Amino acid sequence: MKLGFVSAILDGWTYEEMMDVASEMGFQCVEVACWPQGKAERRYAGVSHIDVEKVLTDDSYAKHILDYSRAKKVEISSLAFYPNPLTPDLKKRSETLAHLETLIKASAKLGVNMVTTFIGRDQTKTVEENLELVGQIWPPIIKLAEKLKVRIGIENCPMLFGKDQWPGGQNLFTSPANWQKVFDVLKSDNLGINYDPSHFIWQMIDYVKPVRQFKDKIFHVHFKDIKLYRDKLDQVGIMAYPLDFMAPKLPNYGDVDWAAFVGALTDIGYDGYACIEVEDKAFEGSREKILDSLRISKKYMENFVI
Repeated sequence: MKLGFVSAILDGWTYEEMMDVASEMGFQCVEVACWPQGKAERRYAGVSHIDVEKVLTDDSYAKHILDYSRAKKVEISSLAFYPNPLTPDLKKRSETLAHLETLIKASAKLGVNMVTTFIGRDQTKTVEENLELVGQIWPPIIKLAEKLKVRIGIENCPMLFGKDQWPGGQNLFTSPANWQKVFDVLKSDNLGINYDPSHFIWQMIDYVKPVRQFKDKIFHVHFKDIKLYRDKLDQVGIMAYPLDFMAPKLPNYGDVDWAAFVGALTDIGYDGYACIEVEDKAFEGSREKILDSLRISKKYMENFVI
């Protein structure tokens, strides 16, 4: 496995500065945030370390991106964009799909050949209604990815945290059952999983068994932890807003058994990219705290990935 991090945590750093950090800390790869320029949607979203539209129109810029990556000996694991492609806001949906297609084209041009994103969800509709939307909206995206030989890794974050995403969340790809339903609708070797075990913690789902069940569909991995606060859960129950009883944490600061999870990845022979995703509020507030979060996470995960 190649150990890296999701670049969104380095908001305010340039592409070059971000790659410098990765190189100086000894990371092997980065999952590069590529939101539309200047369009922050939420916490950790809106960061753009590569201008994908410029990649398509400016060959010298594209060459610089690759040259700098090679010079720093840090690979680009994926171009990342995590929106809601099934949003009921049709204008926003159209913009999202257009950017996702640009991302796929840029990933192919750069030779990255990987895009990491969400399937999306209309939070007011049922699972069955959302699967119909998936069947209507996603086939042209998949067709483009197949044509350009780009793999799409869907992260399993439910995008359900507080009242803004209530009741259904903004990503259908939340569980092994839903993964299979999506794969049944979108039958493609180019569609797979960006596997984050932490999202199964608060859903009370086993996060090790699906590694083996979906071994051929794991394209990319996130190393992030979640802490479940039992005393809070006892007060509000699982029907509450999830952030009322859990919090994202650095690896080893939450409830994921990393030996079990990484052990399962080694069992299936996974040797791809594994990127630390930092969303721990305890490490916000200064550039040094953010850098500390990467140092601490890397040091711990090197117990499992060298």
